[in-house]
Amino acid sequence: MVMDPAMVEQIESALDEIRPALEMDGGTVQLVEVTADKIVKLELIGACAGCPMSTLTLRMGIERLLFERVPGITGVEAEGTAEPDWD
Repeated sequence: MVMDPAMVEQIESALDEIRPALEMDGGTVQLVEVTADKIVKLELIGACAGCPMSTLTLRMGIERLLFERVPGITGVEAEGTAEPDWD
């Protein structure tokens, strides 16, 4: 699928804002694709992949930032997230 270059630029710019915090913890995030339905698909890499807090990072950090900075997206999904272990 061909992604809208302007939207990709906006997404990458927003991700660049949060990457330093992820990198401090040994991880990062990568844009995989933007679907025809404008769902942003990401991959959490390194220490972020499978981390018990990755879902929280995705929802409260990355997703919130993308919805604020990139008009028109309808959702954010990520590979490499894990359910938090609250025990």
